[in-house]
Amino acid sequence: RYGYQRLEVLLRREGEFVNHKRVFRIYQAAGLSVKRKKRKRLVRSGRPLVTTTAPNQQWAIDFVHDRLASGRSIRVLTVVDTFTRECLALEVDSSLPSRRVTRALDSIIFERGRPESITLDNGTELTSRHFLSWGIDRRIELAHIQPGKPVQNAFAESFNGRLRDECLNTNWFLNLWEARRKISAWRNEYNQQRPHSSLNYRTPQEFAQTFAANQNIMLKI
Repeated sequence: RYGYQRLEVLLRREGEFVNHKRVFRIYQAAGLSVKRKKRKRLVRSGRPLVTTTAPNQQWAIDFVHDRLASGRSIRVLTVVDTFTRECLALEVDSSLPSRRVTRALDSIIFERGRPESITLDNGTELTSRHFLSWGIDRRIELAHIQPGKPVQNAFAESFNGRLRDECLNTNWFLNLWEARRKISAWRNEYNQQRPHSSLNYRTPQEFAQTFAANQNIMLKI
């Protein structure tokens, strides 16, 4: 409808005054009336929180935003093992596209093996063709949460809250290098020194080491 009206306005601007009905007939006869197709949206169905029983069954990833003293925006990719509560990575940069994200995840996989699944949101970095292909190639289930329901990624949300309260809100980062250094130091403290009530007041590192030791004993029996 609005297409032929636009055409009529353009003709008038050129000094051509044509009856609007005639413009409409010509518009239809020329096949200029094209129906716009609505973009199909991917509907994601949520799933209940999974109870994990071992490391690497499920990772949770998300992004946190902050600013340097100069006002420059930075992003932090957070990766957490939902069983051991270990923070596996805190990748800090001004931009974290999908290829940077998969490179960080591959680095973790090289050290400790791949997860069975990753819980994540629907950001463009995590729904790109590159990222989805990466998940297929690595045989990792990418469990996207429903849009607008961060509670479905509760482990990441809880961790991000601690990161912001204990590190980002209490530090003044002069530059990107200092942000990486201080955030990395906080990660080490979180994994190695901070006891968690959910882990019977052990640190994530202690819990992971105890679990691994018990598994070795069970294999020997």
